[in-house]
Order: sequence, then C-alpha cells, then structure tokens
Amino acid sequence: MSVDGYIDDAGPDRLVLSNDADWARVDEVRAGVDAILVGANTIRRDNPRLLVRSGKAHPVKVTITSTGDLDPAAQFFTTGEAAKLVYAPAGAAAGLTGAATVVETGPDIDLRWILADLRARGVRRLMVEGGGTVHTQFLTAGLVDELQLVVAPLFVGDPRAPRFVYSGRFGSGMTLAGAEPIGDLVLLRYFLGTAAADWRLLRTATELARCCPPSETAFSVGAVIVDAAGTELARGYSRDTDPTVHAEESALAKLSGPPPPGATLYSSLEPCSSRSSRPTTCTQHILDSGIRRVVIAWREPSTFVHGHGAELLAAGGVEVIEFPDLAPAAKEPNRHLL
Repeated sequence: MSVDGYIDDAGPDRLVLSNDADWARVDEVRAGVDAILVGANTIRRDNPRLLVRSGKAHPVKVTITSTGDLDPAAQFFTTGEAAKLVYAPAGAAAGLTGAATVVETGPDIDLRWILADLRARGVRRLMVEGGGTVHTQFLTAGLVDELQLVVAPLFVGDPRAPRFVYSGRFGSGMTLAGAEPIGDLVLLRYFLGTAAADWRLLRTATELARCCPPSETAFSVGAVIVDAAGTELARGYSRDTDPTVHAEESALAKLSGPPPPGATLYSSLEPCSSRSSRPTTCTQHILDSGIRRVVIAWREPSTFVHGHGAELLAAGGVEVIEFPDLAPAAKEPNRHLL
C-alpha cells in the first residue's frame, strides 16, 4: 500500500506499488500456500492470474461474490492448472459453472463457513491477496493469523481510490514479527490473535534452548507448556534435570498433574520420534499426555536420526503448527552440530 493507505489510484490503469524484489517475494509466498483468495472486485478491476511464476506449485484460486457478476473469460478462470472455486449465494453464480467449481453458501456469505469448507477440501494455508473489501471482512471477523504489509514510498491522496482496508471494527493487538527493507519499500510482518500468542510463546521456547548445557551428541531445545488461556504451566530444556532428558520430556514431567483441556506445548524443535538415550520418545510422551496442540519452530534435521515427529503427532490427532521464521533462532544454539 501507499504511505497513506491506498492499494491503487482512481485512474484506469493499475498503479504499480511493488518492485521486482517484492514480486519475487510474493511469488515465494504463493508457492508455499494451498490456496489464494481474492474478492470479485479485484478480479474485475485487476484481472489477476494468481500464478506461481516457477510453475512448481499450483495453489487453488478462490473468490467470493454476492452477485456472480464475473466474466468467465477473466484470467482468474482461464490461466493456470489450479482448481478454481467460486463461493456465492444459491443461484448467483450459475453462469460461472463451466469456468470454476461454484460452491453455494446459502443466502448469506459466512467467511467462517467458507474457511471450514476450504479446510475440508485440503486447504490448510490460505493467502488472502485482496482487495480492500475482502481485507476488511477477514480482519474485522478476526480470521487473520498473519499480515504481510508492504509500504511503498508515495502518496495517492485521492479518496476515490481503493484502500487497503475500509471502515469497520477491528480487533486490537498485533505483534510485530519483522521489518525488512525491500529497496525503497518496507515489508512489515505482524501476527494477530492466537498466532500472535503462539509466536511470543514459541520465542520463549527458542530462548530457553540457549540455557542448555553444551553437547556434541544432542540438540539444544526449549519447551513451554501453557493452558488454554495462555498461562504457563511448565517449561524445560534439554539436559536441564539430567544429562539425557529432552526439553518436552522435562516440561511434561514438571506438570503438577495431567495437562488441562486446551493445553499447548511449544518446542523450538520438532519432538523426537526416535532416540537412543531412553525408551520413550518425546512424540510418544506428548501423545500419552493428552495434549492435542503442539507449536514448533524447526523440523528435526537428519544429523542424528531421520525425524518424523510432526507426522506421528498429526496421525495421533494432534494439531501441529509450524513457525519456520523462528527456525533460525532455534538453530542458533545448535550451530556447532549443523
């Protein structure tokens, strides 16, 4: 967006705000998601293709329309190998049936229902690219985990131009995860809601890993367990109580009783799925504990074993969330092993 919050001007031609480096970054983000969603106004105004330039990924294209007033010849529908989904009230988008899969939402468009339907279709990571109306709807509904906002060094200064967001009641509280110059642009990354709390608590776990006694044969890992309200219940780190104890194992052992419903375990490293120091892995300890939510920063490298703890946890009904941007901090105290 421009410094004064616009994503375009009011002229007939699209205002280009990004530079080549930012477009390359956006392409990488697109390649890492399962689906990309834009509003019907964006399709009508910008005619986006929503493709990954490398051709190595084909995220599903998604749009929402209350009227079905979209041209089936638009590039959204005609370019790329990805599936196309249109969410619209019953009968509104009948003319698009040949160009996309039309999903009827009922008389009202409910974003939570749409997200649940996307999840049932295998979408786990959704990128919402715009425009301003869709941004406003997702943000005011509290459905945004992460906001990537690139600010361009110019002013538009025209109230007729489309904005990044419009009027609404927005929830308070965002956690800044990073600020990165991209030429004269700057990328601001924020986490919101539950994701903001996860990011802060996972940072605590990565900082705990620095407390580990040094080892040439085991990773340094930190772990924190909290209840559903985010109150810390226990913490641990590798080798904190004896020379072979693992961080997750240590934190679980310090609980005063079974973890309460809704508890989350944060670990700087993917819980182990194989170990030689003890008979029970951290993955099995977590499954036995009843904890059903685990947040990690870094997948276990094959330095010692081929780990697949995240897959085993997921197969056991545990929700596993990964924050790979915190992986560098988790790797830091293990640099001598990598």
